[in-house]
Amino acid sequence: MKHTFLVKEWFGAFLSLLFPRCCVVCGRPLAKGEECICAVCNMDLPRTDYHLRRDNPVELLFWGKFPLERATSFFYYRKGSDFRRILHLLKYGGQKEIGAIMGRYMAAELIESGFFQGIDVIIPIPLHETKQRIRGYNQSEWIARGIAAVTGIPVDTEAVVRRKYTETQTRKSIFERWENVEGIFELHHAESLIGKHVLIVDDVLTTGATTVACASRIMEVEGIRISVLTLAVAD
Repeated sequence: MKHTFLVKEWFGAFLSLLFPRCCVVCGRPLAKGEECICAVCNMDLPRTDYHLRRDNPVELLFWGKFPLERATSFFYYRKGSDFRRILHLLKYGGQKEIGAIMGRYMAAELIESGFFQGIDVIIPIPLHETKQRIRGYNQSEWIARGIAAVTGIPVDTEAVVRRKYTETQTRKSIFERWENVEGIFELHHAESLIGKHVLIVDDVLTTGATTVACASRIMEVEGIRISVLTLAVAD
């Protein structure tokens, strides 16, 4: 057994020399124990710390649109920032593991504040089956998996489905974004959510239109409570 372990260690070290794992932000080789981003970039990650603020901008964005328990975003998504690569590689680079890793990082930092207290289930914003088939995965689901690994809260990918295929929101105006997501979600197995506190998880928050559309559908369930968490927020 010891011999097998040593062989695996040596083989892993050899592969690291041939194909070094690099930080997705700065490109430097990752040290042992580092995942996705290096320690320096992790320290420099533009965290919002919104969950610690009384005037939480994410909560203010959703107030009046649906009853909200709590909400936050982990870091700022800024034009020209190297940290945008995290989301770009996650969504378009086929690197779904980044979602799970960043989900774990995010949850590990938020858990001490009590952000996850009382939450029963995590629902990642669903993709339409056509878009998920093209991409190969749902990036929000992988973020949710990372959160679940730290918190132990189960992930439900069946209670809410996306029934309409919509164009990307990236180049749409605020009005077009809201119009684009109208009526796109429907409930399946809604009885499993009765009386639950749901955490909606998404990759990046912009206008909040998609989140509100999803939350509005979930609010049809009796006794439901909703919180929101996104990996990033457009700044």
